[in-house]
Amino acid sequence: MPIKIQRKGKESSHSLVYRFTKAVQESGILVRVRKARFKRRNISGGAKKRTALRREELKKEYEKLQKLGKV
Repeated sequence: MPIKIQRKGKESSHSLVYRFTKAVQESGILVRVRKARFKRRNISGGAKKRTALRREELKKEYEKLQKLGKV
């Protein structure tokens, strides 16, 4: 749904821009675009498991280095 704003008679450019921004705000286009822009993808079950296993490995390695006094 495109927004069409036309200049009325001797309307100034400032009031035209003001009317346009109001129309965009009232239409809710910006809200939908911002939600879509920062939407996170769903991660598959396998990917979740792999990242969890990777975290556990790094945690064990860190604990090992901590016991050796290298961290």
